[in-house]
Amino acid sequence: MLLSAVGWSQGNLAVIRARHCSNRSLNSVAERCPNLQVLSIKSSPNVTDLSMLQIAFNCTKLQELDISYCYEISYESLVTVGRNCPNLKALKRNLMNWLDPSQHTGIVPIEYLNACPQPQDGDSEAAAVGKFMPGLQHLELQFSKLSAKGLALICEGCLDLEFLDLHGCANLTSRAIVSATSNLKNLKEIKKPNFYIRRSSFNAERYGHWNLYDDRFQTNVFNI
Repeated sequence: MLLSAVGWSQGNLAVIRARHCSNRSLNSVAERCPNLQVLSIKSSPNVTDLSMLQIAFNCTKLQELDISYCYEISYESLVTVGRNCPNLKALKRNLMNWLDPSQHTGIVPIEYLNACPQPQDGDSEAAAVGKFMPGLQHLELQFSKLSAKGLALICEGCLDLEFLDLHGCANLTSRAIVSATSNLKNLKEIKKPNFYIRRSSFNAERYGHWNLYDDRFQTNVFNI
């Protein structure tokens, strides 16, 4: 369906929000959608750095990127996107709840869970964000494994941050968060780690779409 939308748009797509994408579909986006500004491909287990590098090189007008729950995408993609997309204002890099895996067991396909590499290199991703994405205003890192050092690198490099989501970041203390964010003069909202999560709402909001996994991906919006 994403491939069809790309073809119909004649390369004029500005917003793509889809799930369960493939490298093939993203390569097509990279080749034919140079004006892309918003790309959301969360929960795409088959997307790797290979296609994300093509997105970075060809879709340089990107302003918002959501690669949540995409475990085959590494910090290398963040480096390349940051270098090539100077207008990037929002990055969403949320991960599954590794503190209590029972919240997604039985909903998310076991083959996807088994394919998720562990541990996530949170500080390498944080370093990439802090060094190469200085214009970020909105950053989501739910359940990232970054440490206080990683958070400090982000806050030193992304001084324009207005929204920061650290929900579920178990390696961070309140003291580390206060210290790192003290120089963020534009910060309006910060979501701190909270380890009491209502299971029903968590499942519905984050993992319910896996019940439609047989459709390969779920499309919310394609804008020209």
